[in-house]
Amino acid sequence: MSTTPESSSSPDTHAGGCLCGAVRYEVAGPLRPVVFCHCTQCRRSTGHFMAATAAWHRDFRLLAGEELRWYASSDSARRAFCGRCGSTLFWQANGRDYLSIAAGTLDGATGLMSAWHIHVADKGDYYPLEDDLPQSADGSFSVPIPAPE
Repeated sequence: MSTTPESSSSPDTHAGGCLCGAVRYEVAGPLRPVVFCHCTQCRRSTGHFMAATAAWHRDFRLLAGEELRWYASSDSARRAFCGRCGSTLFWQANGRDYLSIAAGTLDGATGLMSAWHIHVADKGDYYPLEDDLPQSADGSFSVPIPAPE
C-alpha cells in the first residue's frame, strides 16, 4: 500500500519525498539517467551505494521541507536528509547548477535508465558489478541532464 501521492501525468514532472512524508519535492523538468556512486561517503550515508538522478535547480521545488537537514560532508559538497525519519534525499556539489536526487525517493514509475558506476575504486568488497554500464575509478562521468521535451 502506497502512502505517497503519485507523480503528475506529465513525463517531465516528477514528485518525491522521504519515508515519513515530512519532506516532499517536485521536479518540473527532465531528470538525468541514474548514476551509481560507490564512494565511501555514499555507502556510509545510504547503507549501500547511492543511486542518483539529477535535476536543474530551476526545475526543482521543495513542497514540504521543515524537516530537511543539510550536512556538509566535505569541503566541496553537502548531503540532505529528513530530520524525522533519516531518509537520504539529495547531494549537492558547491557551485553546481543542479541537484543530485536519490532515485529511490521518487514516487511511482520514473522511466529512468541506469547509466554509469562512479568511484568504483572505493566499492564495497561484498558485491560484484556485473552489468555492462561504464565505470570510472573516480567520480568522473558524462551523463547530461536531458533538454526539456
